[in-house]
Amino acid sequence: MAKLIFDHNSEEIDLPENAPIAEACEEAGVPFACTEGVCGTCVIEVKEGKENLSSPTQEEEDFLGEGTCDERLACQCKIKCGNVRISF
Repeated sequence: MAKLIFDHNSEEIDLPENAPIAEACEEAGVPFACTEGVCGTCVIEVKEGKENLSSPTQEEEDFLGEGTCDERLACQCKIKCGNVRISF
């Protein structure tokens, strides 16, 4: 099991390893529009555990730029393992 932690309220959500984080983020209040990685409404900031997320997709690199440090698109991320703390 992996754990997604929301910085604004310290809510912790257990997710299976390699699970998408989009649904948990949407339920926590992250805004979503296209869910395809092109609109950018679901930008999150990874506070801790970015190594526990899947690698950035081409859509993320196109929108956020290559080598983006802490920002990700929630609609594109999967949590691999461990803990990930995010804010939005």
